Amino acid sequence: MRKHVLPLGLAAILLSPFFLSSAQAQPTSVLTLEQAQALAASKSFTVIAAQREVDANDGAVRQAGAWRNPELNASVEDTQRATRTTTATVDFPIELGGKRAARVSAADRGRELAQAELSNVRGGLRADVVRAFFSVLVAQERVALTSNSADLAARGADAIGKRVTAGKVSPVDETRARVDQANAQLEAAEATAELQGARQTLAALWGDPEPQFGAVQGDIELMPTRAPASELARELDASPGLLTSRIEVDRRRALVDVERSKGVPDLTVSVGAKRDNELGRTQAIVGISIPLPFFDRNQGATYEALKRAEKANDEHQAARIRVLTELQQASSQLNVASASARTLKSTVLPAAQQAYDAATRGFEAGKFGFLDVIDAQRSLLQARARYLTALSTSNQAATAIDRLLGR
Repeated sequence: MRKHVLPLGLAAILLSPFFLSSAQAQPTSVLTLEQAQALAASKSFTVIAAQREVDANDGAVRQAGAWRNPELNASVEDTQRATRTTTATVDFPIELGGKRAARVSAADRGRELAQAELSNVRGGLRADVVRAFFSVLVAQERVALTSNSADLAARGADAIGKRVTAGKVSPVDETRARVDQANAQLEAAEATAELQGARQTLAALWGDPEPQFGAVQGDIELMPTRAPASELARELDASPGLLTSRIEVDRRRALVDVERSKGVPDLTVSVGAKRDNELGRTQAIVGISIPLPFFDRNQGATYEALKRAEKANDEHQAARIRVLTELQQASSQLNVASASARTLKSTVLPAAQQAYDAATRGFEAGKFGFLDVIDAQRSLLQARARYLTALSTSNQAATAIDRLLGR
């Protein structure tokens, strides 16, 4: 029976007042999950920004490996040409203590961090698309469900009205039926508004201010399955969040090496010539200079870098505990929601449907009152709503697991 629910649901959405009123403003094409993923991957500004950061770090790596430029110095003593002395030298700075290698290593770690964050952003986007897509799918089903409820309430109210006219039931029953009809219409309007919000959330993932699709199509009853939490925990080290924090630890340690290398003074070699016009000769000049690290050995910056590296390691450990906790919670939520959905589908929904069918037939035969039909209908709708909620919760939990593990 449920095999026909999805097409009917889509038909109800496309023929609802909301879509009929905006048919000229937006296309009615059906969107699949694969199409949504492709749109988000190609047009998301978040992914584009993360890619820019990777490109920027490529420049940082090139700059870190650059050699220091030599310096040209020139001086003139005396203004008279006959007694003038002119000196010109070129200073070649030579970095000691492994400064260049330390800079390059730190820049490499920065590029790795940017690449890991790009992968994290892409994985998060995929999870967001799945979550938003399924929210639209569930919202469509709720619109179809509440629309059917409103139709049933309207037909029931009309039937009660005819019985009141015939003097078979009390006018109080018609009043209650009209109240139930109004409530059903309000629920349908709220479901339509919820659908519009879900559609806008999905479209925003690829930068569209307004949805450019009519409806989404997918198997809403597809029950996601994941391995037990104990097995999932073995994949934690490859998760984007932990990978990013671990690379940040490596980058901070590389920055410690950079600061330590700065404590070693650099050597400057000078080569030049000195022209003495009064003596009529040119002399070669060779010299070296090196700062004496009596006071400043960059000890303060090195201490700061060490503490920041320790902080990054502590944050990595905290992130591991947090991700593990979230993974366990999502796995538990998935198990509970999946079990609820299976029970509702196999037991509760068939029983509620049978009760409603029996009450409807009994009402038409004059054996049951209208309130009995209303109660049976309300129980059926509540069971269907709970089933949708269980399906939504299970898919949201599975998406959370995939996001944590970078799938």
